[in-house]
Amino acid sequence: MASPQRIERLRELIKEETGQILQFEVKDPRLGFVSVTDVELSADLHHAKIYVSVLGNDEQKAQTMEGLRSAVRFVRGEIGRRIKIHHTPEIQFRLDESIERGTRLVKMIEAVRAKDDEAAAGEAKDPARTGEESAPRPETSARKEEPGGDGQGGR
Repeated sequence: MASPQRIERLRELIKEETGQILQFEVKDPRLGFVSVTDVELSADLHHAKIYVSVLGNDEQKAQTMEGLRSAVRFVRGEIGRRIKIHHTPEIQFRLDESIERGTRLVKMIEAVRAKDDEAAAGEAKDPARTGEESAPRPETSARKEEPGGDGQGGR
């Protein structure tokens, strides 16, 4: 069993090398815009799940994942040549939709904030809703207080 530090180093190396391989070495036309987001490596270093984010619609994502499945042996061989380890892990590509979920959540939060801002602006413009004009305002004294400060206005 490998140490946690070694597993972390290998995860990062596999992530970087896989990104380079997918970008510059794999020539499959089904691959769209793919970025490697994470790598999970088993404790015995025999299995790696490589999470990828794919830009595009559902059909493009499906085509890209099919292209990745067909390129698994090539990618594994390239990783084995680039990273000197005793056993190159078996690779599985997984679609990572966390970036899309995050983007959707941000858009939803922005929409709610915009609605709240509109509602607050609407209330501020409509005095009947806020009750501002219905209550009389207290009169403020126009008398200037003198620096001596007895509150009598200099008398």
